[in-house]
Amino acid sequence: MRQLLRYPIRTAIFLLVFIFIGTGGFAPAKAKQIYYPPQGEAWEERSAEELGLNSEAMNEAVQFALNNENSVERDLRIAILKAFSREPYHEISGPVKERGGPAGVILKDGYIAASWGDLERVDMTFSVTKSYLSTVAGLAFDRNLIRYVTDRVNQYVWDRTFDGEHNSKITWEHLLNQTSDWYGTLFGIEDWGDRPPLGLDIDDMRGRELHEPGTHFKYNDVRVNVLAYSLLHVWREPLPVVLRNEIMDPIGASRTWRWYGYDQSWTEIDGMKVQSVSGGGHNGGGMFINTLDQARFGLLFARNGAWNGDQIISEEWIGMARAPSEPNPDYGYMWWTLQGDTDWGDVPVHLYYAAGFGGNYIVVDDENDLVIVTRWLDSSKLGNFVEMVYDAMEE
Repeated sequence: MRQLLRYPIRTAIFLLVFIFIGTGGFAPAKAKQIYYPPQGEAWEERSAEELGLNSEAMNEAVQFALNNENSVERDLRIAILKAFSREPYHEISGPVKERGGPAGVILKDGYIAASWGDLERVDMTFSVTKSYLSTVAGLAFDRNLIRYVTDRVNQYVWDRTFDGEHNSKITWEHLLNQTSDWYGTLFGIEDWGDRPPLGLDIDDMRGRELHEPGTHFKYNDVRVNVLAYSLLHVWREPLPVVLRNEIMDPIGASRTWRWYGYDQSWTEIDGMKVQSVSGGGHNGGGMFINTLDQARFGLLFARNGAWNGDQIISEEWIGMARAPSEPNPDYGYMWWTLQGDTDWGDVPVHLYYAAGFGGNYIVVDDENDLVIVTRWLDSSKLGNFVEMVYDAMEE
């Protein structure tokens, strides 16, 4: 620096040339503005044509969603009890809310390209909650509260939850990709009573063979709730508070969403009673949220964890969460993929999605900056619907 000051004219010329080269000239081309919906203001809508989409094809896709409502009862208490009626001792233990009609939104480049139904109505979202839970785990990973997903959970949660030769082997990854085969009772609900195979009696269910953690995929809400319970012990504060402070407020979500557990899922953390939330609505509870807030969450993932210049959650975590697991290539860390046997027709296999009972979905395509949120769609029609949206992109 002292030497540069001896030659002020030369230094000034050098700096001007450096700035000129570094910016591509004195009048650099303006970078493409990436749109994020502002908090508390109207989300900007653009016509299909402005976004490079075929308006007629988009309208057909929307009409398809409206015409193919899921058949589950509007009274979700009845729907839940009917859907899980073969489970021994199944009961509703958390809040339940009557559902609305079909609703959804399609985002392209962050803008609303199409929408239908009541976008601000708060509804249950069932197992879409699992993708929010996975995100809370990702935040813990980003902040080094969880050092490695291959760490055994009993290194972090050292009550009796992970005692025994089998349960002590379970890692965070096993819980996240539903291959833990954790056994036990949590908040009065037995793991073996959750979605048992057909044709088994109570003794068969209780005495089932255990699979080595990491080798066998089994969709099971009790084990998902063990993950929520374990994360509560890591964060030492309610998971809805973590989600609000770290994700939902930064992305401009409303304050109308709620994340519930069960009446009996209270535990003590640092001398305070805290509710351990559930990862779905199987027994009631879970995430209650409106369509626009779901869309913000999906857009965060479509933008690889970035929001208005801030990295809310790491790209590393998003890559891990969407990666197919070996026992089930259609499943990552509580996000579904198209890397296994699922066939949605002519759609990109790189997309991934959150899925919940009754036809609740968030579909994310980061390569095309596309997000699809749909509520109460006939689940058997999801692939057809998504394919129609992509047809509109190709017109």
